[in-house]
Amino acid sequence: MENRQLQLRQQLLLENSRANAVRIAEWIGEDTGRLAQLMELFLHDEYRVVQRAAWIISFIAKEHPALLQPHLPAMIQRMEDTGIPVAVKRNVTRVLQFLPVPPALHGAVMHHCFELLANPQETVAVRAFSMTVLANLAKDYPDIRNEIRLILEDQLQHSPSPGFSARAKKVLKLL
Repeated sequence: MENRQLQLRQQLLLENSRANAVRIAEWIGEDTGRLAQLMELFLHDEYRVVQRAAWIISFIAKEHPALLQPHLPAMIQRMEDTGIPVAVKRNVTRVLQFLPVPPALHGAVMHHCFELLANPQETVAVRAFSMTVLANLAKDYPDIRNEIRLILEDQLQHSPSPGFSARAKKVLKLL
């Protein structure tokens, strides 16, 4: 691990706070090299580092979404790993809500998001982000609307959380 990446890793582990995450996101700014170092940690490090890097990636997605575009294939590929941390699933799906997904990745993204949405054991945040990603893709693939609708209507019957219900009702109206 090169020196700058090691320093970034140490900064991630220094403190688990919003202030630290914002400080790191601001340090990365629009620097593609620094972002590449963060992505390497996000994709390949231990759970705690991945979790903290994921939070920073969500900040970068808000401020500089185009910077993440080249990293989408690797982020989506990471979703195929077994036993991935929930922080990875949560933040990849969160980012996918706001970025245009390249057509070459549509199939993989739909596959993962349908699996996540249909899994009642998945966290509410991951399922909510997945339904939004799928609703966005339904604009290009109207055939998936019925499948999304069926999953949401089924899950609404099994008393999900208020957050899930609100998002599901909003998505159902869009469909």
